[in-house]
Amino acid sequence: MTKIAVAIDGPAAAGKSTVAKKVAEIKGFTYIDTGAMYRAFTWYCLEKGVDCQNESACVSLIPEVTIELRPNHVVICNGRDVSWEIRESRVSSQVSYIASYKDIRLALVELQRKMAEKDSVIMDGRDIGTYVLPNAEVKIFQIASVETRAVRRYEENLGKGIICTLEEIDQDVRKRDYIDSHREFAPLKAAPDAVLLDTSYMTVDEVVQNVLDIIDEKMKEKEKHA
Repeated sequence: MTKIAVAIDGPAAAGKSTVAKKVAEIKGFTYIDTGAMYRAFTWYCLEKGVDCQNESACVSLIPEVTIELRPNHVVICNGRDVSWEIRESRVSSQVSYIASYKDIRLALVELQRKMAEKDSVIMDGRDIGTYVLPNAEVKIFQIASVETRAVRRYEENLGKGIICTLEEIDQDVRKRDYIDSHREFAPLKAAPDAVLLDTSYMTVDEVVQNVLDIIDEKMKEKEKHA
Protein backbone atom coordinates (compact mmCIF):
# COMPACT_ATOMS: atom_id res chain seq x y z
CA MET A 1 0.00 0.00 0.00
CA THR A 2 1.24 3.49 -0.82
CA LYS A 3 2.46 5.32 2.30
CA ILE A 4 1.03 8.81 2.63
CA ALA A 5 0.88 11.67 5.13
CA VAL A 6 -2.22 13.82 5.56
CA ALA A 7 -2.10 17.18 7.36
CA ILE A 8 -5.31 18.87 8.49
CA ASP A 9 -4.89 22.35 9.91
CA GLY A 10 -7.35 24.98 11.02
CA PRO A 11 -8.59 27.07 13.94
CA ALA A 12 -10.00 25.81 17.23
CA ALA A 13 -13.21 23.78 17.10
CA ALA A 14 -13.23 23.54 13.31
CA GLY A 15 -13.90 19.81 13.62
CA LYS A 16 -10.41 18.74 12.55
CA SER A 17 -10.03 15.96 15.11
CA THR A 18 -13.50 14.53 14.48
CA VAL A 19 -12.86 14.35 10.75
CA ALA A 20 -9.29 13.08 11.11
CA LYS A 21 -10.38 10.24 13.41
CA LYS A 22 -13.12 9.09 11.03
CA VAL A 23 -10.84 9.28 7.99
CA ALA A 24 -8.11 7.37 9.82
CA GLU A 25 -10.57 4.62 10.73
CA ILE A 26 -11.86 4.32 7.16
CA LYS A 27 -8.43 4.39 5.51
CA GLY A 28 -6.56 2.42 8.17
CA PHE A 29 -4.17 5.31 8.80
CA THR A 30 -2.53 6.11 12.11
CA TYR A 31 -4.19 9.13 13.72
CA ILE A 32 -1.94 11.52 15.64
CA ASP A 33 -3.85 13.99 17.82
CA THR A 34 -1.33 16.81 18.23
CA GLY A 35 -3.86 18.98 20.05
CA ALA A 36 -4.19 16.34 22.75
CA MET A 37 -0.43 16.47 23.27
CA TYR A 38 -0.47 20.22 23.92
CA ARG A 39 -3.50 19.77 26.14
CA ALA A 40 -1.67 17.10 28.14
CA PHE A 41 1.28 19.42 28.66
CA THR A 42 -1.13 22.18 29.72
CA TRP A 43 -2.83 19.83 32.14
CA TYR A 44 0.53 18.97 33.70
CA CYS A 45 1.41 22.66 34.15
CA LEU A 46 -1.90 23.26 35.90
CA GLU A 47 -1.44 20.21 38.10
CA LYS A 48 1.97 21.55 39.15
CA GLY A 49 0.45 24.93 39.94
CA VAL A 50 2.45 26.67 37.22
CA ASP A 51 1.03 29.78 35.55
CA CYS A 52 0.50 28.86 31.88
CA GLN A 53 1.30 32.43 30.87
CA ASN A 54 4.75 32.14 32.47
CA GLU A 55 6.77 30.81 29.55
CA SER A 56 10.03 30.11 31.39
CA ALA A 57 8.25 28.24 34.19
CA CYS A 58 6.33 26.08 31.70
CA VAL A 59 9.38 25.38 29.55
CA SER A 60 11.29 24.26 32.63
CA LEU A 61 8.87 21.33 32.95
CA ILE A 62 9.80 19.80 29.58
CA PRO A 63 12.34 17.28 31.00
CA GLU A 64 9.79 15.82 33.40
CA VAL A 65 6.84 15.44 31.01
CA THR A 66 6.16 12.25 29.05
CA ILE A 67 3.19 12.02 26.70
CA GLU A 68 1.91 8.88 24.99
CA LEU A 69 -0.98 8.44 22.55
CA ARG A 70 -2.60 5.02 22.74
CA PRO A 71 -5.36 3.35 20.70
CA ASN A 72 -8.97 4.46 21.16
CA HIS A 73 -7.82 8.07 21.70
CA VAL A 74 -6.31 7.41 25.11
CA VAL A 75 -3.81 10.07 26.23
CA ILE A 76 -1.25 9.22 28.88
CA CYS A 77 0.75 11.91 30.66
CA ASN A 78 3.46 10.73 33.04
CA GLY A 79 1.76 7.35 33.35
CA ARG A 80 -1.72 8.73 34.05
CA ASP A 81 -4.74 8.53 31.76
CA VAL A 82 -5.76 12.16 31.26
CA SER A 83 -8.01 11.64 28.23
CA TRP A 84 -10.98 13.15 30.04
CA GLU A 85 -9.24 15.86 32.05
CA ILE A 86 -7.49 17.49 29.09
CA ARG A 87 -10.91 18.39 27.61
CA GLU A 88 -12.00 20.40 30.64
CA SER A 89 -12.49 24.17 30.31
CA ARG A 90 -9.55 24.98 32.58
CA VAL A 91 -7.25 23.30 30.05
CA SER A 92 -9.04 24.67 26.97
CA SER A 93 -8.66 28.25 28.23
CA GLN A 94 -4.88 27.90 28.68
CA VAL A 95 -3.67 25.53 25.96
CA SER A 96 -3.01 28.24 23.36
CA TYR A 97 -0.44 29.83 25.66
CA ILE A 98 1.40 26.53 26.02
CA ALA A 99 1.22 25.89 22.27
CA SER A 100 2.77 29.29 21.56
CA TYR A 101 6.03 28.56 23.40
CA LYS A 102 8.78 27.66 20.95
CA ASP A 103 10.70 25.23 23.16
CA ILE A 104 7.58 23.26 24.02
CA ARG A 105 6.55 23.13 20.36
CA LEU A 106 10.02 21.93 19.34
CA ALA A 107 9.90 19.13 21.92
CA LEU A 108 6.45 17.92 20.88
CA VAL A 109 7.06 18.38 17.14
CA GLU A 110 10.08 16.07 17.39
CA LEU A 111 7.83 13.43 18.96
CA GLN A 112 5.13 13.98 16.33
CA ARG A 113 7.58 13.59 13.45
CA LYS A 114 8.89 10.33 14.89
CA MET A 115 5.32 9.02 15.08
CA ALA A 116 4.79 9.91 11.41
CA GLU A 117 7.83 8.00 10.14
CA LYS A 118 6.37 4.51 10.40
CA ASP A 119 3.02 4.31 8.59
CA SER A 120 0.48 6.32 6.64
CA VAL A 121 -0.68 9.00 9.05
CA ILE A 122 -3.27 11.70 9.40
CA MET A 123 -2.35 14.51 11.76
CA ASP A 124 -4.35 17.58 12.71
CA GLY A 125 -3.34 20.81 14.38
CA ARG A 126 -2.39 24.40 13.63
CA ASP A 127 0.94 24.08 11.83
CA ILE A 128 1.08 20.52 10.51
CA GLY A 129 1.24 21.39 6.82
CA THR A 130 3.46 24.43 7.31
CA TYR A 131 5.91 23.18 9.92
CA VAL A 132 5.45 19.70 11.39
CA LEU A 133 4.98 17.80 8.10
CA PRO A 134 5.84 20.33 5.35
CA ASN A 135 6.25 17.48 2.84
CA ALA A 136 2.84 15.90 3.53
CA GLU A 137 1.24 14.72 0.29
CA VAL A 138 -2.18 15.98 1.36
CA LYS A 139 -2.71 19.30 3.12
CA ILE A 140 -6.13 20.57 4.11
CA PHE A 141 -6.99 23.82 5.88
CA GLN A 142 -10.36 23.29 7.52
CA ILE A 143 -12.33 26.36 8.58
CA ALA A 144 -15.79 27.36 9.81
CA SER A 145 -17.35 30.54 11.17
CA VAL A 146 -16.69 31.42 14.83
CA GLU A 147 -20.39 31.03 15.60
CA THR A 148 -20.51 27.56 14.06
CA ARG A 149 -17.37 26.46 15.85
CA ALA A 150 -18.59 27.74 19.21
CA VAL A 151 -21.87 25.84 18.92
CA ARG A 152 -20.04 22.65 17.88
CA ARG A 153 -17.64 22.80 20.84
CA TYR A 154 -20.49 23.68 23.22
CA GLU A 155 -22.56 20.69 22.12
CA GLU A 156 -19.49 18.45 22.22
CA ASN A 157 -18.76 19.49 25.81
CA LEU A 158 -22.36 18.97 26.90
CA GLY A 159 -22.26 15.49 25.38
CA LYS A 160 -19.20 14.72 27.49
CA GLY A 161 -20.80 16.12 30.65
CA ILE A 162 -18.49 19.14 30.73
CA ILE A 163 -20.28 22.12 32.28
CA CYS A 164 -19.95 25.34 30.27
CA THR A 165 -21.94 28.11 28.60
CA LEU A 166 -22.11 28.97 24.91
CA GLU A 167 -20.84 32.47 25.71
CA GLU A 168 -17.78 31.05 27.46
CA ILE A 169 -17.00 28.81 24.49
CA ASP A 170 -17.47 31.66 22.00
CA GLN A 171 -15.04 33.86 23.93
CA ASP A 172 -12.57 31.01 24.26
CA VAL A 173 -12.67 30.27 20.51
CA ARG A 174 -12.08 33.92 19.63
CA LYS A 175 -9.21 34.20 22.11
CA ARG A 176 -7.57 31.04 20.81
CA ASP A 177 -7.91 32.24 17.22
CA TYR A 178 -6.03 35.42 18.07
CA ILE A 179 -3.28 33.71 20.07
CA ASP A 180 -2.79 30.91 17.53
CA SER A 181 -2.58 33.24 14.52
CA HIS A 182 -0.37 35.84 16.21
CA ARG A 183 2.20 33.65 17.93
CA GLU A 184 5.75 34.28 16.77
CA PHE A 185 6.77 30.67 16.16
CA ALA A 186 4.82 28.46 13.69
CA PRO A 187 1.56 30.44 13.74
CA LEU A 188 -1.78 29.20 12.48
CA LYS A 189 -1.94 29.70 8.73
CA ALA A 190 -2.74 27.74 5.61
CA ALA A 191 0.12 26.19 3.67
CA PRO A 192 0.39 27.59 0.12
CA ASP A 193 -0.47 24.16 -1.31
CA ALA A 194 -3.31 23.37 1.12
CA VAL A 195 -6.89 22.75 0.02
CA LEU A 196 -9.24 25.20 1.77
CA LEU A 197 -12.33 23.45 3.14
CA ASP A 198 -15.09 25.60 4.66
CA THR A 199 -17.27 23.30 6.77
CA SER A 200 -19.68 25.92 8.17
CA TYR A 201 -22.65 24.39 6.38
CA MET A 202 -21.44 20.82 6.00
CA THR A 203 -22.23 17.73 8.04
CA VAL A 204 -19.39 15.67 9.46
CA ASP A 205 -20.04 12.94 6.90
CA GLU A 206 -19.86 15.47 4.06
CA VAL A 207 -16.53 16.81 5.31
CA VAL A 208 -15.17 13.28 5.71
CA GLN A 209 -16.17 12.39 2.16
CA ASN A 210 -14.49 15.53 0.83
CA VAL A 211 -11.27 14.63 2.62
CA LEU A 212 -11.44 11.03 1.44
CA ASP A 213 -11.87 12.19 -2.17
CA ILE A 214 -8.83 14.47 -1.86
CA ILE A 215 -6.73 11.64 -0.37
CA ASP A 216 -7.81 9.10 -2.99
CA GLU A 217 -6.96 11.48 -5.81
CA LYS A 218 -3.51 12.14 -4.37
CA MET A 219 -2.81 8.44 -3.77
CA LYS A 220 -3.73 7.60 -7.39
CA GLU A 221 -1.43 10.35 -8.57
CA LYS A 222 1.40 9.10 -6.34
CA GLU A 223 0.98 5.48 -7.50
CA LYS A 224 0.94 6.62 -11.14
CA HIS A 225 4.34 8.28 -10.74
CA ALA A 226 5.85 5.59 -8.51
